[in-house]
Amino acid sequence: MAQFGGTPMVIMTQPAAASKREWNSGLLSCCDDVGICCCGIFCLPCLGCQIAGSMDECCLCGTSMAMRTLVRTTYNISGSLCKDFCATAFCLPCSVCQIKREINYAR
Repeated sequence: MAQFGGTPMVIMTQPAAASKREWNSGLLSCCDDVGICCCGIFCLPCLGCQIAGSMDECCLCGTSMAMRTLVRTTYNISGSLCKDFCATAFCLPCSVCQIKREINYAR
């Protein structure tokens, strides 16, 4: 309970959070950009470095769950840490391609 001028103030509702949006392309929408798809299949570390560079992060972080979470929060995309973990753990190339498509869309 907060105090305001000696009078207890009860907060009944939380301020509304900014509305979240969905990813611009699906996790399995690799054919939306064939160039990114090929790069993700044949040189995933290179694509990870491109992503990390776009987000001003270390090149080694480009394919991580942390990078997916950073992109998701930066671009106000709905999701959760659990979903980020599952996407990177079970379908890493698709996840990295989706992140790159999102960055390209945003810029």
